[in-house]
Amino acid sequence: MPKKAKKQQQSAGTPATVALTTAGVPFTVHAYDHDPAHPSYGEEAAEAMGVSPERVFKTLVADVDGALTVAVVPVAGSLDLKALATAAGGKRATMADPTLAERTTGYVRGGISPLGQRKKLPTVLDASSSAHPTICVSAGRRGLEVELAPTDLAHLTNAILAPIARA
Repeated sequence: MPKKAKKQQQSAGTPATVALTTAGVPFTVHAYDHDPAHPSYGEEAAEAMGVSPERVFKTLVADVDGALTVAVVPVAGSLDLKALATAAGGKRATMADPTLAERTTGYVRGGISPLGQRKKLPTVLDASSSAHPTICVSAGRRGLEVELAPTDLAHLTNAILAPIARA
């Protein structure tokens, strides 16, 4: 039985929602009860909100030639590390150590948002995002998503748009 997501118009008070509010960007917060036993944070979010997994994006932190880089890809697919390295102007990418990713972004795994990070990292947003009027990304904690225009996300994060996801 799918959980019901609750929609909220105002800020939920995470660094991500504060950044959106400060920037004057329109967004909607979707809150749902996170199930720690669910095998996929992103798929859980899509199910709880009743949103297609192609419109819900996960935030991953990778190491591209020694520099941490944020990759934002649909939960329906996976990150193509080689494509990420190319898009970021590097030669090789690997997934970052989860503890380092949490410490650098200020968020916990499963709740890392591309917005409002402790340290601003280079960001690559999968090109498929532009096929949707709005997409959902983590709002900075498990069980909380923000829905916004992909152009606004790209602008606020200075993201490069590139095909970095695999189906």
